[in-house]
Amino acid sequence: MDYKNVNDLCDMIRQTSFDIHKYLHHGHLEKVYENALVSRLTKMGKDEHQYPLQVKDQDGTVIGDYIADLFIEDILIIKIKACKTIADEHIAQILGYLRASNIEHGLLINFGSSKFQIKKYILN
Repeated sequence: MDYKNVNDLCDMIRQTSFDIHKYLHHGHLEKVYENALVSRLTKMGKDEHQYPLQVKDQDGTVIGDYIADLFIEDILIIKIKACKTIADEHIAQILGYLRASNIEHGLLINFGSSKFQIKKYILN
């Protein structure tokens, strides 16, 4: 998928997530927001799933496993939070997911604040 389409996908997810936040407000667990986003994206015909990532040491030895919250259309990793505000460790998580998976684009979405928060990250 080209750059313009990734941006279009991000815009669609941004609007959908904002609509979810407007409807559910803050105060739910991350899984509730994840399920809501999966439900709405599925109805829009988007392919999404949880994404297993292996973290490897310099010599290729697997040293850990992570599962990204959502992987959309095989080009975009989404990390979902439900906390007061996005913290440095949340940014480190999404950047770690992107590096470990060699995926270029990621969204960090926080549904837990009274003010909706979403940030896009690009590795290049």
